[in-house]
Amino acid sequence: MRTIESIVSTIVLLSLSLVSCKKQLTSRENISQAIKNKILGLGFSPARIQKIDEGYLIEGDILVSNSDLDSRPQTRLLRIAGNEQYRTINLLTALPRTLTISLSNQFPFAYGLALDEAIKRYNTEYLQIHFQRANTNGDIEILKTPGNFIGAAGLPSASETPARTIKLNPIYIGNGSSSSFINYITTLIAHEIGHCIGFRHTDYMNRSFSCQGRPVNEGTGNAGAINISGTPTGFDSGSWMLACIAINQNRPFNENDKIALRYLY
Repeated sequence: MRTIESIVSTIVLLSLSLVSCKKQLTSRENISQAIKNKILGLGFSPARIQKIDEGYLIEGDILVSNSDLDSRPQTRLLRIAGNEQYRTINLLTALPRTLTISLSNQFPFAYGLALDEAIKRYNTEYLQIHFQRANTNGDIEILKTPGNFIGAAGLPSASETPARTIKLNPIYIGNGSSSSFINYITTLIAHEIGHCIGFRHTDYMNRSFSCQGRPVNEGTGNAGAINISGTPTGFDSGSWMLACIAINQNRPFNENDKIALRYLY
């Protein structure tokens, strides 16, 4: 959906500037070198890892299960240029298809409004993936989570199905009824849905574009960071898949995002 090192985490906690799209907020427990090597092999930086119940949280908002650590897609690669829209190797198949999304009833009312708006943003693009709201047990479930991150989502599986779960932590995100707050939550949810269907961060190769701090490269590896044809090589400051977002910022799909969505789906 939509997660970072101590410098950016401090910025989050002080509410001075940016929050990552589901960032890590406290120190991480020790992770073995063997696990770090597997995560590096999948194409992610081992510098910002947090152990959670389902596996590991990397890139600040991407869930990698224990079984994912041993996956080895046949195709590797593959960054082409600077800031562009990127996808993972695994994408959804059996198109066209409808995916349902459910939201836990533990969330405040505003989160339901935001989910409806996020679904509308995708469906307005008339993609081969159509989203609709489900009361429970959606193809993608949005669950309330505690812990030391704002939220997280997985990437498509090797069986070419969407990641099953988006986790959001309203303790850190907050609550409200203003249009700016609802648009902010909409952007966070749309971002995490993007991960679920195969989008990586637009600035994965240099998180300092949106997160400030030092220029961390998240890596490519087996998970893939493949440029989506037709998207720009320059810095795309408005993309919904940038790694970090300012509090109460709204990022609907820009024209480059729409090109990427339509190219894939």
